[in-house]
Amino acid sequence: MDHSMKDKLGRPLRDLRISVTDRCNFRCRYCMPPEIFDKNFKFLPKNDILTFEEITRVSTLLTNRAGIQKLRITGGEPLMRHEVSRLISMLNQIEGIDDIAMTTNGALLPMHAKKLKEAGLKRVTISLDSLDDKKFRYINGRDVGVDKVLEGIEAAQEAGLGVKMNMVVKRGMNEEDILPMARYFKDTNVILRYIEYMDVGNSNGWKLDHVVSKKEIYSIINKELPIEPVDPNYTGEVADRFKFKDSGHEIGIISSVTDAFCSTCSRARLSADGHLVTCLFASGGHDLRDILRSGASDDEVADEIQQIWENRDDQYSVDRLRHTDKTQMKKIEMSHIGG
Repeated sequence: MDHSMKDKLGRPLRDLRISVTDRCNFRCRYCMPPEIFDKNFKFLPKNDILTFEEITRVSTLLTNRAGIQKLRITGGEPLMRHEVSRLISMLNQIEGIDDIAMTTNGALLPMHAKKLKEAGLKRVTISLDSLDDKKFRYINGRDVGVDKVLEGIEAAQEAGLGVKMNMVVKRGMNEEDILPMARYFKDTNVILRYIEYMDVGNSNGWKLDHVVSKKEIYSIINKELPIEPVDPNYTGEVADRFKFKDSGHEIGIISSVTDAFCSTCSRARLSADGHLVTCLFASGGHDLRDILRSGASDDEVADEIQQIWENRDDQYSVDRLRHTDKTQMKKIEMSHIGG
């Protein structure tokens, strides 16, 4: 079967990111600020959220039609979704899928890591924006200490899961934590990746001045801990890879703002409520839930997805720097589509 589903810019569809819930046990200020996501905030009702069977069906169709090989489970916090390891197990049975990963804040991993690994999860990416306990408690908005995340890392490694760390860098919040994080993870088998602060969603009050650029992050690290570039693992890899000259251990920088990688983007996102989203910064998605629940055949669902992808021309990060003076368009909240 022909697996070449290409968009208007010739980009294939290779990865699907699946948000399994819009809920989270953290209230990080750049994603779900506590002032907005408070006790009165209305999360998605259960019936609006895709079932595991529906998620598996979409993933299977995309594997067959587009040849996707990688799935990433996101949220909100994916471990808030009841029995998420059962979903991993279902997705792991799809022929052609060779990599299932999860992005998580790590706090719930001690309870789940073993089950996730047994179900077929390969690796986790854990978010941690500071090793300073007081600052981290403030950032996550839930007074959760750094030790909880470090316990999560340990649990994941003990279970045999690969571990990467993501640190979102925001000026005025945690740029002085860049070096301490590098020092801490430099000689572990955890790969640390710095992420330029992005204007995802509408709640985080993003301004270009808040961005600490890839160049700046690189020079801060390189001054004390010399690093050198490493070739990408594959086309479309989002992190620029570097290694420490003394240990050969890898770190990465993800720069969606100052050095956009739209031209090689091969990712689609399935939101918790069943919308197919073709860009992290999209103003909306395409409703697959109604089609899935309408009794449509597999071919009809796959045709719909193919049409959505073939009409895709998103390159928001390329356009962003040309239009920083303009009012930002309304975008889907991060908590609905994950990272």
